[in-house]
Amino acid sequence: MASAHSAFAHQFDDARQQREASQLGIWLFLATEILFFGVLFAAYAVTRINHPAAFAAGSRLTNLPLASLNTAVLLTSSLTMALGVHAAQAGARRMTVNWLYATVALGLAFLAIKGIEYGIDFKENLVPGAGFGYDGPGRDQVQLYFYLYYLITMVHAIHVLIGVIAIAVIARIASRGRYSAEYFTPVDVTGLYWHLVDIIWLFVYPSLYLVSRS
Repeated sequence: MASAHSAFAHQFDDARQQREASQLGIWLFLATEILFFGVLFAAYAVTRINHPAAFAAGSRLTNLPLASLNTAVLLTSSLTMALGVHAAQAGARRMTVNWLYATVALGLAFLAIKGIEYGIDFKENLVPGAGFGYDGPGRDQVQLYFYLYYLITMVHAIHVLIGVIAIAVIARIASRGRYSAEYFTPVDVTGLYWHLVDIIWLFVYPSLYLVSRS
């Protein structure tokens, strides 16, 4: 990894070439992530079309206040991440570190709130299986909704956790003065990953929580 005194690795001609190569790499990776989540959302969409009433009933059993709070948390984390990248571009080490750790804190807050939400779901027996606590019409189809609910939200939570760890590592490296206005590529590409995680949640939130709420 390059340092503040060596703005690019030896295999690159200059810092700009390294930054462009890194950005191309992260965009290719993000494209695979979009395809992965696209399959999950496609499966959800097809199943919802086939069982609209059951999916609406399942959605009304979810915890909208906690999901809405988590949406606000992740949107705020996108702002702090963007500010961290901007500070890195300006060579402001202390501000870079502060904004990155703020993003880590918000990511952990998201996971904690999601954990509380799962705890409430488990207490209310909203876990598919023999003890599933919904006895209304279309019980099997409502369970199918919750299978997809847990699959999508848990996969997203894993991505949040990965992002939190990555940002914490980058913040630690930044605190040692390894980045500068000439070399901030790791901060930049990590920010792109985090923004994708946030954008995915903006699809998860209305798809799972806002079905026939009116």
